[in-house]
Amino acid sequence: MNEFETNNQTLLELVLEWSPKLLALPDETVTFRPDNESWTIKEIIGHLIDSASNNTHRIIHLQYEASPLIFPDYASFGNNDRWVAIQDYQTENWEDLVQLWKYMNRHIVHVIRRVNADTLDNEWITALGEKVSLRAMISGYLHHVQLHLDEIDGIISKLRSLRE
Repeated sequence: MNEFETNNQTLLELVLEWSPKLLALPDETVTFRPDNESWTIKEIIGHLIDSASNNTHRIIHLQYEASPLIFPDYASFGNNDRWVAIQDYQTENWEDLVQLWKYMNRHIVHVIRRVNADTLDNEWITALGEKVSLRAMISGYLHHVQLHLDEIDGIISKLRSLRE
């Protein structure tokens, strides 16, 4: 059994739980910006799409490139904000975004299930100069997704309390 299978199953369950929940949210909820520094729910889902895409690329590169790998780090120095802004997730079709998020995560599970175990100690160097192993990156992905889903729950709760 793949050492990441528990994480894979949890991720797939989150996608199954959250896809209809997200699709049921009204436009005024998914476009609500809690404050000037925060992303909207649409932008958070867009960021999670970027995360799935970038992590898929890292997983693949770390299985055939020399270790340690220098690979662009989209999340440091405000780059993830640039990605969200340049792609303008705020104006993207909501159903398309949710479906893309759903299928990107199903795909990353597929990729993780096929990782060559001999490459799990291969490392990439982040923009901050930290070395992260393929194993640690895969293990941390679920936590990252959960962190942002919790953030979405917080936005929904905040809106609910504002309306009461």
